[in-house]
Amino acid sequence: MSTAVEPLLSVRGLCKHFPVYSGGFRRKIVGEIKAVDNVSFDLAPGEALGLVGESGSGKTTTARCLLRAMEPTAGEVRFRLPDGRSVDLAQLSDRELKPIRQHTQMVFQDPYSSLNPRMTVRDIVAEPLVIHGLAAGAELDDRVATVLRRVGLQPEHRARYPHAFSGGQRQRIGIARALIMRPALLVCDEATSALDMAGQAQVLDLLKELQREFQLTYLFVAHNLDVVRNFCDRVAVMRQGRIVELASAPQIFSAPQHPYTKILLSAVPSPDPDIPMNFNVGEELAKLDAAG
Repeated sequence: MSTAVEPLLSVRGLCKHFPVYSGGFRRKIVGEIKAVDNVSFDLAPGEALGLVGESGSGKTTTARCLLRAMEPTAGEVRFRLPDGRSVDLAQLSDRELKPIRQHTQMVFQDPYSSLNPRMTVRDIVAEPLVIHGLAAGAELDDRVATVLRRVGLQPEHRARYPHAFSGGQRQRIGIARALIMRPALLVCDEATSALDMAGQAQVLDLLKELQREFQLTYLFVAHNLDVVRNFCDRVAVMRQGRIVELASAPQIFSAPQHPYTKILLSAVPSPDPDIPMNFNVGEELAKLDAAG
């Protein structure tokens, strides 16, 4: 990838700290949890960057801060708009953010709780267009039908409710809802973790097809390393709120440099059920903490 390409997203010194309060009647701040601690990276147009780590490593908090679903404590999140302008998402007001949100969308982890059960598929998918006032009437219906067809769902089923669909189909509805805005950046927050193996493979294949067709850029948050191995161009490994290693996917999986990355890779179970896993992740992490 050419270094001359201007990044679509440039993150510098991103932090998200949560206060820790004392117990008792007169609560006061006695410390803080650094959920995201000085995170920096660039994301090139058309790239798929995997953000991986164990639960509590800060990867989902990082993704939510980037899109301002959470307010960052500090840092810069520069996003390049289609007209070439660069804006710092971390500094914009809610009013200033609204027109920019159409260019940055998220696909959530749980295809069950992320869809409103009281809304039809048509209304769920159309909602972003309605909020931003981008389409109405026949044009709105046509765009909903087109995007449903593109993600492998039948447009004639758009009057149904989410409970009528399988988990994989619900995730496709979530993808359609994000895709209808024609975004440049799609943040996938554990987008396949609630699906079975077949469902994961189908959704990943769909996301790859959509990337090629619409020149999408992905930030792909995951804890399953096998998922990012063949999907992502580069991988950023997070631990305790920091990125400890960032490299191309082939380098991460063939020649990891950081001890934590090596532990994560060693913890991936073998596809052969007859091969026992003689590896205790907790013990290895405790050794890593003791070593400083």
